[in-house]
Amino acid sequence: MSKDYYALLGVAKTASEEEIKKAFRKLAMQYHPDKPTGNEAKFKEVSEAYAVLSDKKKRTEYDAYGRTFAGGGASGAGAGFGGFDFSQFEGFQDLDLGDIFGDIFGGGRRGPSRGRDISIDIELSFKESVFGAERRMLITKQAVCDVCSGSGAKPGTETSTCVTCSGNGRINETRQSILGSFTSVRECPTCHGRGTVPKEKCKACSGVGVKKQEEEIKVVVPSGVQHGEMIRMPGRGEAIANGAAGDLYVKLHIRPDNTFAREGNNLAMTLSVKLTDALVGTEHVVATLDGDVKVAIPAGTQHGDVLRVKNKGIPQQGGSRGDLLVRVSVPLPKKLSKTAKKLIEDLRKEGL
Repeated sequence: MSKDYYALLGVAKTASEEEIKKAFRKLAMQYHPDKPTGNEAKFKEVSEAYAVLSDKKKRTEYDAYGRTFAGGGASGAGAGFGGFDFSQFEGFQDLDLGDIFGDIFGGGRRGPSRGRDISIDIELSFKESVFGAERRMLITKQAVCDVCSGSGAKPGTETSTCVTCSGNGRINETRQSILGSFTSVRECPTCHGRGTVPKEKCKACSGVGVKKQEEEIKVVVPSGVQHGEMIRMPGRGEAIANGAAGDLYVKLHIRPDNTFAREGNNLAMTLSVKLTDALVGTEHVVATLDGDVKVAIPAGTQHGDVLRVKNKGIPQQGGSRGDLLVRVSVPLPKKLSKTAKKLIEDLRKEGL
């Protein structure tokens, strides 16, 4: 095994949970980087060891295979904190772990950098789902201020350096814990990360740069969509100050059609044909989504036969299309006239 977690904590393989906890607490306080005896590399190692050995499932996997399969130490330093319950230590209950390990394991915690995703629903006819459509909709959302274009400043006025963050856009915050002092980096609440503040605030957004407003959204629905599909529109969700906007998700609801149904890339319909036409053959004019087409009914067509009309189905990428499948229905008459009965009797004599 690449690392001996028991040796790192200085405990035996038979150590109890309480013994492991005490050993980690002692070493964590010793090696914390803010302590005179601090050692960042050692602190990472003992933290990784505890993250595995304090979790029954991970410890069992580690004892059996020398590694864990659910985010344990084999993934690298700091990988095992998903199952790390710091609340069991006195002094950790009110501690923000993002602040503690932010600088140690890859940068301080940041403020929100992306706006919220939002979703809307639109209804399409069956034909629109086949050939595509466009919708223009007015939605109310948090958007970039249309007066100051997101600057937060009154149009025509200047900005100045933010005194809270000295123009950095971020501020350092120091907090105390049982392991010592920890510093985190946060977005400046005064300038919202811009580093500058307006000398005169935009009245429309109160200097924030974003505000709740109506926005027209154009939704382009491609051909061949299906009921329940989602269209993702990046950056069309809610905006935040000095950050990227979220995404807009459009859920599609398709009204069923009385004539056509979808079968993969094909369209299917039922065509009722008289018995005599099925026997001797004929032509039928069929109304498709593209307009009327003639469909040949071959002599001897059986009830349930499927006739294929090429390139009248769902449009595909590259310009190709599926087919129209015409299922033939041959209903039998419930009542016959005397003349019809005589003709059928003659057919019977012919062996039909």
